Amino acid sequence: MNSRNFRRGLLSFVANRWWVVLLRGICAVVFGILAFVWPGLTLLSLVLLYGAYALVDGLLSIACGVAGSAAPRSWWVMMTVGLLGVAAGIVTFLYPGITAVVLLVIIAFAAIGRGVFEIATGIRLRKEIEGEFWLILGGVLSVVFGVFLLLRPGVGALAVVWLIGAYAIVFGIVAMMLSFRLRALQERLAS
Repeated sequence: MNSRNFRRGLLSFVANRWWVVLLRGICAVVFGILAFVWPGLTLLSLVLLYGAYALVDGLLSIACGVAGSAAPRSWWVMMTVGLLGVAAGIVTFLYPGITAVVLLVIIAFAAIGRGVFEIATGIRLRKEIEGEFWLILGGVLSVVFGVFLLLRPGVGALAVVWLIGAYAIVFGIVAMMLSFRLRALQERLAS
C-alpha cells in the first residue's frame, strides 16, 4: 500500500469515527471540571478519578481501533493509545496507595505517548485534511504537559489537581474541535 492510499485510508477511518473523538473530548472536559470543582481532593481520590478517566478514554480508543481493524494498518494507532490508557487505569486501581511522584510519572508518560501518536497522525494527514492543526496541537499539548510533569514531580497536590484539570479541559476542547472538523469531512466524503 503506498503512502497516499494509507493516508486516505487513515483519513476515512478517523472521519467515520468522529464521534469517538467527541466523546473523548467530553470525558476530558468533565474530568477537568471535576478536578476544579473539588480542589481539596485527597491523593487517593485523585488517583481513582484519574484511573477512571484513563480507563474510559482507553476503552473508547480501543473500541475505535477494533471497529477499524478491517482497515489495513489504520487501526493500530488507536489500539496502542487505548491499551496505554487502559494499562494506566488498571495500574491506578490496583495500587491506589501509589505515591504522588509515581502517579505523576504514569500520567506524564501516558500524555507523552498519546501526544507523540497524535502529532504523527496529524503530520500524516496534513495534506489530506483541513484542520489537522487541531490534532497536532492536541499532541503538542500532551507532550508539553507530560514533560512538565516529569521535570516538576514535587509540585504540591493542589497544584497537580489544577494542572491536570486544566490540561484535561484544554485537551478536551481541542479534541471536540477536531471532532467537528472530522464530522464535516465525513459528510464531504459520504457525498
